[in-house]
Amino acid sequence: MKKINVLAICSIALFSTINVAMATGSTQIWIPSTDIQAFKTVHLGIDNYIRTEKQLDGKIGAGIYDFGLTAGILPFGKVQAEVGIDYLSMGDNVYDVHPIYFNAKVGIPEDSLFKGAPAIAVGAYNFGTKSSLTNYNMVYGLIAKTIPVVGRISVGYYTGNKNLLVDENGKASNSGLLLSWDRAMTEISDKLWLAVDYQGGKNYLDALNLGFSWAFSKNVSIIFAYDIYNNKNAIYNSTNTNANSFTTQLDINL
Repeated sequence: MKKINVLAICSIALFSTINVAMATGSTQIWIPSTDIQAFKTVHLGIDNYIRTEKQLDGKIGAGIYDFGLTAGILPFGKVQAEVGIDYLSMGDNVYDVHPIYFNAKVGIPEDSLFKGAPAIAVGAYNFGTKSSLTNYNMVYGLIAKTIPVVGRISVGYYTGNKNLLVDENGKASNSGLLLSWDRAMTEISDKLWLAVDYQGGKNYLDALNLGFSWAFSKNVSIIFAYDIYNNKNAIYNSTNTNANSFTTQLDINL
């Protein structure tokens, strides 16, 4: 749903370097990550968010479904970039008429600037095609550092369209923190990965997410996670309130 804007200018430059704009970009569970798809790699993501509790009206709300493609577009080791496109269904007839969203990201891996340097990424996502409805136009910046034994810690900040990212009173609440911890659990299996991430902001994206991933092969893995939305009354579409969900995210590199 997952699923940002300096990249308004950068995105134009990036899109012009590839024939087909290929998704929330590479993520942790919910928030963006500093990971970027390798050059010429095309990543397929199929995400499902199934509501696990009732809405304020006593009904189980519709799930959210995201089919995305992301492609790495720069052939450099120290500077990388990806672009993506998502087909996103939010279970709402008004929003689902405009299901296409774009994203882009540029960044540098850890140790690129100097030995011990963190990874850095800036990106954009949820650039929808319908003004005043799906153009969340979110931009973010992230830094991440892998600490031996502990795992990788990521810290960042995002902002977006103040007319769409609002709280339960309809007031602008369009920015917030991005935090995450993730770690490959090689002591158990090199196929197992754990993660916890958090997005702030008091809008419908404000959530804490806990999960794990299992790699079935080098190119295929799946995330299982639980999503706890911190502002369940936040306005985000005409039929749903924000009830907690269980997500599965299938990731395939082509």
